[in-house]
Amino acid sequence: MKTITRNVDILLGLQWGDEGKGKIVDVLAPHYDVIARFQGGPNAGHTLEFNGMKHVLHAIPSGIFRENTINFIGNGVVIDPIVLRGEVEKIQSLGFDPRKNLFISRKAHLILPTHRLLDDANEAAKGDGKIGTTGKGIGPAYTSKVARRGLRVGDITSKDFISTTNSVMMSQAKKAKFTYSDIRWIGKQEIDEFFEAIEFLMGLNLVDGEYFINDLIRQDKKILAEGAQGTMLDIDFGSYPFVTSSNTIAAGACTGLGISPIHIGRVIGVFKAYCTRVGSGPFPTELFDDVGKTLQKKGNEFGATTGRERRCGWLDLPALKYACMINGVTELMMMKSDVMSDFQKINVGVEYKAEEGKNTKQIPFGNNNDLIPASRDFEGWGDISKARHRGDLPENFNQYVEFLEGELETPIRMVSVGPDREETIEMVEM
Repeated sequence: MKTITRNVDILLGLQWGDEGKGKIVDVLAPHYDVIARFQGGPNAGHTLEFNGMKHVLHAIPSGIFRENTINFIGNGVVIDPIVLRGEVEKIQSLGFDPRKNLFISRKAHLILPTHRLLDDANEAAKGDGKIGTTGKGIGPAYTSKVARRGLRVGDITSKDFISTTNSVMMSQAKKAKFTYSDIRWIGKQEIDEFFEAIEFLMGLNLVDGEYFINDLIRQDKKILAEGAQGTMLDIDFGSYPFVTSSNTIAAGACTGLGISPIHIGRVIGVFKAYCTRVGSGPFPTELFDDVGKTLQKKGNEFGATTGRERRCGWLDLPALKYACMINGVTELMMMKSDVMSDFQKINVGVEYKAEEGKNTKQIPFGNNNDLIPASRDFEGWGDISKARHRGDLPENFNQYVEFLEGELETPIRMVSVGPDREETIEMVEM
């Protein structure tokens, strides 16, 4: 009889992305043999800080700096070869060799230079109704995939890959020009750079991903599936249409890697002690005052990929409970608790004000731009940036944690009190 192993854990964001997933993956990596990315593209920016250095990863999994850890990019990811090449070369310049422990599914789709053109054209054509994409070509690449016109990593070894790709790019460039006539035209330098990056990609470890990952499962390897973006950006369950183009939730790990749900063990949800959002879309607890500006400044809330300012606000509890439900979260990691160290009062949105004086804890259907949060205040907890153990944390902070655990019916296993991997406190033993 076949033995069923639940040796795949999933780590994902529970808000609108930028929760600090990269740091947590880096902290947890020593407990895993494999770190696997299952969706998204180079619009994701996972920031790691250790040994006094800061590293931002866009496509490569966050276990790449651990030499004995296998890093796998699954079929659900869309890959920009130019970005990937630059990322590999940057890691090499730091004394690490990703060629040894990085593996890429042949079924992962490619982002072409013209996908970026289409991204810009689509956004420009929307005018004031734009989504606020990163302009990295992610949405158009997923559109090509769903429309069955995409090119995949495995296609690069085909003898007619160059001619096929040039034909596809010409068609996409014309479509971009038709969509928005003022859009720039793609240059020869960009095309040459793309095909040079394709040559580089051929030198990496390209594998039949579904067989590769399932062989590792059968070998009883411990696997951590690393999500990008956040639950509220999921194409099906996020704040549509202001969402990304892939399934960011736990179910996406199965389709994005080619594994059965029977192998899923823990689902680790990462969230900030407050909320941020990049781009357009509803944000009920957003702050437009000095408190919001303070959160932005102290939290360094600027996109790791784009540098764009993140909108900041208090924690949105109904949205967080929703994310826990959708993902089946078994444990939580709370990030950036130290950012609110100087606040005398800390606020949490606990429900939304509804019509006829009735409040709701559910997220209603629609874009929800008019949702007004009903809130609860907590006393500030002072500076916790020097805390390294649970016993170092003040009572007010513990009350905040206990309230969230009670409302979410899920334990908060770790809290972060700074960006470095050492500035992480275990609240519950592993």
